[in-house]
Amino acid sequence: MKEGGAQKRPGWDSYFIDIARAVAARATCLRRKYGAVIAKNNTIVSTGFNGAARGVKDCLEAGQCTRQILKIPHGQRYELCHSVHAEANAIIRASLEELNGATIYITGADAEGENGRECPSEPCMMCKRMILNAGIARVVYSDGDGGLVITAPPEWLKDRI
Repeated sequence: MKEGGAQKRPGWDSYFIDIARAVAARATCLRRKYGAVIAKNNTIVSTGFNGAARGVKDCLEAGQCTRQILKIPHGQRYELCHSVHAEANAIIRASLEELNGATIYITGADAEGENGRECPSEPCMMCKRMILNAGIARVVYSDGDGGLVITAPPEWLKDRI
C-alpha cells in the first residue's frame, strides 16, 4: 500500500495481461493454455483462447492430444493440432477498424498435467503474420519468467529482409 492507505493500481499492460490469464482458463488444450486480449484506447475489443475449431471435438472432450501421444515437442507440427491459437481467435472476432492500431496481450501456461507454470508466449510465425495483417500496432506477451515483452509487429521483419 502507498502512504496514506491508497492502493497502487496496476498499469494498463499488467491489467490486460492479467485478463489474458483469465481468458486462458477457457482453453481446451491438454498441453498449454493460452489467452489473448486485444485492446484499443484502453478498452477491450476482443478476446480469444486456444481451442478446437467450431464444431470439432476438442482435446478435453476427447481426453487425448494427438501431439502429446506422438511426443511432438512444443512449437512443432501445429498442423496435427485441432486447436486454433488464442491470437487467431481474438483477431477473427474483431473488425479491421477495431484491430487497426490496437494492442494484443498474450499469455500462456503449461496445462496442469505439465506443471501449470507460465510459459514464454511469443506468437508463432503464423500468428505474427496475422497480427501484422490485422494492423495491430503493439504486442505484449509474457516471457515465461513473470516479465513482459513489448514489441511492434514490423520489428519482426528486420531479420527477414
